[in-house]
Amino acid sequence: MYWNPSIERLPRKDLEEIQERKLKALIFYAYEYSPFYRRKFKEVGLNPWDFNGLRDLHKLPFTCKQDLRDNYPFGMFAVPLSQIVRFHASSGTTGKPTVVGYTKNDIDVWVECLCRALTSCGVTNNDIVQISYGYGLFTGGLGFHYAVERLGATVIPTSAGNTRRQIELMKDLHATVICCTPSYMLYLSEVAKEMGVDIANDTKLRMGIFGAEPWSEETRKRIEDKTGITAYDVYGTSELGGPLFTECVERHGIHVWADHYIIEVIDPKTGEQVGEGEKGELVVTTLSKEALPLIRWRTGDITYMESDKCACGRTHPRIMRILGRVDDMIIVRGVNVFPSQIEHVLMQVPELGEHYVIILDRKPDGLDEMTIQVELSEKAKIDRTTDILELERRVEELLKEYLNVRAKVEVVNPGTLQRFEGKAKRIIDRRKI
Repeated sequence: MYWNPSIERLPRKDLEEIQERKLKALIFYAYEYSPFYRRKFKEVGLNPWDFNGLRDLHKLPFTCKQDLRDNYPFGMFAVPLSQIVRFHASSGTTGKPTVVGYTKNDIDVWVECLCRALTSCGVTNNDIVQISYGYGLFTGGLGFHYAVERLGATVIPTSAGNTRRQIELMKDLHATVICCTPSYMLYLSEVAKEMGVDIANDTKLRMGIFGAEPWSEETRKRIEDKTGITAYDVYGTSELGGPLFTECVERHGIHVWADHYIIEVIDPKTGEQVGEGEKGELVVTTLSKEALPLIRWRTGDITYMESDKCACGRTHPRIMRILGRVDDMIIVRGVNVFPSQIEHVLMQVPELGEHYVIILDRKPDGLDEMTIQVELSEKAKIDRTTDILELERRVEELLKEYLNVRAKVEVVNPGTLQRFEGKAKRIIDRRKI
């Protein structure tokens, strides 16, 4: 199934020709209409008339989140405010929020990309889609809302929160697809069980599209086992436009629409491109955005890329599952650790539940200490303290073998740890306090 088959199956050579043409146009557009990029180009000695397209991509300067904050709120816009039809913004929890403006065409491109994505994972105009991402300044809710309506499917705009009501509506309105964070889906399944609702048998739900936070393949399996649905990964950032790309039915990577975006994967320390299949930081250049064009935008997300043609027939490149964020990387005793790596280990232990938290402390001797609190699975047949201690020891050994760093594991009772209706907060770093 394709939304726009002529583009989605376009030969790679033709896609590159589109990128070549649009990239050259972007450089002139940014130089002419964005004082920010005009200044950046002059700083690196780049003359748009001397720019040779894709082969000169590496010569372009990076753009990072701090650039948006330093130019808050409108300093990076390339159109007058009279052409802006909508604003979205990040939460700004670690500094000034990043404000994104959209022209009408920007909204249209966003919706087009997400329609392609939703169709690729099997959403049709017969579906009833419950959108449990937050609406408002967060891009998730409205992004899915507009795309689902364009597809001709039915929207249930529940937004985040009010979990019991969400489950009632899911059941009563015959929702077939749900869009939310993976951690919230796990919470929904818990509350549904408390309400006596079996999602697999008491609802029509068949598919979930989950993103906005890194999650592991093991968590996908947990969600599917608990709910009976098929789980798909989605990717996008507010700066790029919102949710844009999903896995297709093959579920082997997330298709990135090359006629609108150029992707690179770089070494986050050196800024040099890494080889295909090598992990690094995702960098994206927007080819169609008018209000806020972004050149070599450093997303901060860790992934790797694959460009082989997918079995689904789409020719656009794919990024693999997001492994974590550069700024979420934990350095413990000189070893780099991502929360997704810890989750990968925990979710392979059947006695453990899905909820966990990573606590970082610094001991008086100056050494870092990592403690992982994880809930016991409700299905686990453990009722003796000695069995809990043995489980903790076994998980500690697994983590040491996989991460090459020692962590203390504390298994706690089911329902002990905090639940999240939006992005889950997995790390408590007390070393900074």
